[in-house]
Amino acid sequence: MHVTIIGAGLGGLTLARVLHVNGIASTVYEAESSPTARAQGGMLDIHDHNGQIAVEAAGLMTEFRQHVLEGRQAMRIIDPDGTVLFEQDDDGTGGRPEIQRADLRQILLDSLPDGTVQWGRKVERADADKVTFDDGSTVSVDVLVGADGAWSKVRPLLSEATPEYAGSAFVETYLYHADTEHPAAAQMVGGGSMMVPQRGTEIHAHHESGDTLHTYVVLNRSMEWFGAIDFSDNAAATERIAAEFDGWAPALRSLITDGDTPLVFRPHHKLPTGHSWDRVPGVTLVGDAAHLTPPNGEGANLAMLDGAELGLALAANPDDVEAALAAYEATMFARSAEVAAETDSAKDLTLEEMLTFFKQARD
Repeated sequence: MHVTIIGAGLGGLTLARVLHVNGIASTVYEAESSPTARAQGGMLDIHDHNGQIAVEAAGLMTEFRQHVLEGRQAMRIIDPDGTVLFEQDDDGTGGRPEIQRADLRQILLDSLPDGTVQWGRKVERADADKVTFDDGSTVSVDVLVGADGAWSKVRPLLSEATPEYAGSAFVETYLYHADTEHPAAAQMVGGGSMMVPQRGTEIHAHHESGDTLHTYVVLNRSMEWFGAIDFSDNAAATERIAAEFDGWAPALRSLITDGDTPLVFRPHHKLPTGHSWDRVPGVTLVGDAAHLTPPNGEGANLAMLDGAELGLALAANPDDVEAALAAYEATMFARSAEVAAETDSAKDLTLEEMLTFFKQARD
């Protein structure tokens, strides 16, 4: 058996690693030109009930623990006037340790044999028996796995579903040397994560490695509304986004206005809740390619668990690929549908319900 994996994100790399641990060869084809061709995003909380299970299956728990950011599980919920409504410290015993996405990806890359990941291989078209790249070259496939995210080139082999705009977006920026250059914002965020959960107009922030604050403005607006903002003009875009937070505490607004990097617009898309497909011989999906939802804290964890479970299923059924793929998909479909439904219902939580939830979890 040889497994062809499209996409070198966390799900695809976890799959490749678990296959390698179990003696199964794979090749990962990635459109990006190198591991550093694109920034890999911010912190991830890797959960003990899904993401860490995948890390264990990959045999990388020691390396993972070496890169965990101490203290970053701390969390605050803030009112727009700056009042702290909820606070939880990180005493090192929580089940959601934080790690930089780039570090986690590098751990996985370093664990694979040289040549496993083929960089600069952008897929033009995927068929059940071969993959065609944008340079006209092709590779034959035995088992094909789409780990290529929201706009997967493999998904059309299985499903006609396409992502649709979810009605919300992140607008992101970073504040560097926060303790010295942005002390008011740093004090407001604290040592871990902070959120101001006002319906449809929110600010979230993480205290990442290297004394960096990562701001996520969350806005429920139409694509037409965002389309009227010229994000190539950072000063004008910053003024427009900050105007949505008039009257908020200055330290909170500074998380937008004092950014050291240009604002980045990241619209959220989703696949239908409960997205699934009929079994197609030799082909399946993991991660966002299979069950894209708006950000909910579970995406990376689910992608890694998908990759680990698929790798273990193939290892357990080396002479019956179809049985392995069917078993993996049955579990994955049920799990992802449950998470997507929970994500949908969480949108309707009141502030009081959210505070109650976090206080019960803490206490």
